[in-house]
Amino acid sequence: MSDIDRHIILKAIEGDLSAFEQIYRLTSGFVYGLALRLLRNPQDAAEVTQDVFMKVYRKLKDFRFEASLKTWIYRIAINTALNARRRSGLRRSREVGVDDNILALQAAPPTTLPGEEGEKKQRLEFLLSRLTPDHKTILLLRETEGLSYQEIADVLRINLNTVRTRLKRARQQLIALAESEEVRNEM
Repeated sequence: MSDIDRHIILKAIEGDLSAFEQIYRLTSGFVYGLALRLLRNPQDAAEVTQDVFMKVYRKLKDFRFEASLKTWIYRIAINTALNARRRSGLRRSREVGVDDNILALQAAPPTTLPGEEGEKKQRLEFLLSRLTPDHKTILLLRETEGLSYQEIADVLRINLNTVRTRLKRARQQLIALAESEEVRNEM
């Protein structure tokens, strides 16, 4: 997603609905994609996307151009998706008595890729579902969304060194899980 022209943002802040609609058209796809990768459920991702843009609409007047609009919307999207995941995981785990990792695995859509490529993708999705939310989020922002370390720091409101540390630990955890016999047996 590219940054949005300052003029469009200012018009949206002033209440111009067509300017806000432009912002929505330019950013809704990446918000939905991010929510889907974090929640693994299309309906939950659609609901989070709606919630994000309701928040963006209400809070746009508070946007101060200290970061890019892209970074600001990422921050809202991640926080909204993680809050939804926590609420959903808690509610479901109380109902059925399973942990959040199992819920994430059950919610993961089956892969449609044929053969070995499909198995690799399915295994990666399974491994990602086993990561902590912080580690999964930071890996998705870096590897899937292609954000720089500084952009990740801005989105998550954490120190740049914390980004580096979390990424390193997330990658180590992912490698350890991949090598773990226990994980192989669960698949």
